[in-house]
Amino acid sequence: MSGETKTKWANPDPPIHHAIALWAASCAERALPIFEEQRPGDDRPRAAIEAVRAWERGELPMTACRTAAFAAHAAARDATEAGATAAVAAARAAGQACAVAHMFDHSPHAATYAAKSVGLYGGGKADRETERAWQWENLAPELRPIGFPKGL
Repeated sequence: MSGETKTKWANPDPPIHHAIALWAASCAERALPIFEEQRPGDDRPRAAIEAVRAWERGELPMTACRTAAFAAHAAARDATEAGATAAVAAARAAGQACAVAHMFDHSPHAATYAAKSVGLYGGGKADRETERAWQWENLAPELRPIGFPKGL
């Protein structure tokens, strides 16, 4: 093994971590009506978004968010079996947003899945790009390197 050491990974300071979590939750929440229309009665993605918001307020531990994120991804698998592709992406967005409580770098995935859901449900690429533009505009400029690590 070489003498080099691997850089230790860490979440950003709590204010930044919380801000990016709230942004990811907002992105996922915009796609949530798509999931709920296509998969009525399945509240797992909504519960995941509520969980990450509760974590941000200090009302829920990160471990509860991990459980809620896994449940949202299970909802996505169920939607896959039902052929509801836009709902799959919306549920994945919720799961990734909730997972931000554990690791901040889930935030870009939440946004990407949310935009994918909107595009699949609506007018395709144009709607997806409009959603991405909303996401960009609603993220503080100093946080854009986290939410959009490859740029817009």
